[in-house]
Amino acid sequence: MTEGTIPAAAEEGDTLTRLEQEGEIAADYLEGLLDIADLDGDIDMDVEADRAAVSIVSEPGGRDLQKLVGRDGEVLEALQELTRLAVHRETGDRSRLMLDIAGFRAQKRTELAQLGAQAADEVKSSGEPVKMKPMTPFERKVVHDAVAAAGLRSESEGEEPQRFVVVLPA
Repeated sequence: MTEGTIPAAAEEGDTLTRLEQEGEIAADYLEGLLDIADLDGDIDMDVEADRAAVSIVSEPGGRDLQKLVGRDGEVLEALQELTRLAVHRETGDRSRLMLDIAGFRAQKRTELAQLGAQAADEVKSSGEPVKMKPMTPFERKVVHDAVAAAGLRSESEGEEPQRFVVVLPA
C-alpha cells in the first residue's frame, strides 16, 4: 500500500457510517415534522444501494399518513427534497437519501418494474422502440433497471418535467 491510499474496506466503512449519519439526521428532522403535524408514525432507517433510506410507517391504529404522500407522491417528493436539504445543512454534503411514506414508494417500485418488463417484452416481440410516459427521476431509474434485467437497453429523453424512457431493441 502506498502512502496516502485508503484500503477499500476502510472506505466502505466510512461510506456506511456517513450514510447512517444521514439517516439519523433525516429521522430527527422527520420526527420533528410528524410532531408539528400531530401525526403518528414510526421511522425506519436503512442503507440501500449506496443511499440512506428512511421510511415513515403507520403505527397500528394510527392516523393515516396519506396526506404526507399527496396526489401521485407530490408531497412525498417535496418532503424528500426538504429532508435532503436538512441533511445537507448538517453535513455540508449533498444527500441522495430516499424517503418512503406508508409504503407508497415501495408499491410504486413494484408497479414500475412490471411496467418496464412489459415494455421490454413489447420491444422484444415487435423489434420497435417503445416510448413511455414522462416520469420522475426515481420512476425512470426503476424502469431502466427493469429493462436491463430483461436484457435490453433504455435511454431517457426530453427535458424535465417531460423526461421519459425509451426502451430500445437489443
